[in-house]
Amino acid sequence: MAHTVIIHISNEDPICGELDQLPAAGDTVVTVHNPRRRDGKDVHYLSNDVITVIWPINQISFIEVLPSEGEEHIIGFVRE
Repeated sequence: MAHTVIIHISNEDPICGELDQLPAAGDTVVTVHNPRRRDGKDVHYLSNDVITVIWPINQISFIEVLPSEGEEHIIGFVRE
């Protein structure tokens, strides 16, 4: 199951993409598929035909994991 994420790279604009699995504590790189800006446009420093990018973990400030389609439809406790 792919996870849609927003990756915040040091001194760069955030990048959206998909990860096959979330990085573990001992990982040194993060492999991102379909990298794009948050507005869906191409990343200016990548070639137009790039589909996968490998970033070293030390360049990443933090990673936001976006909810999947199934998680968006979960209804929590509602007080009436």
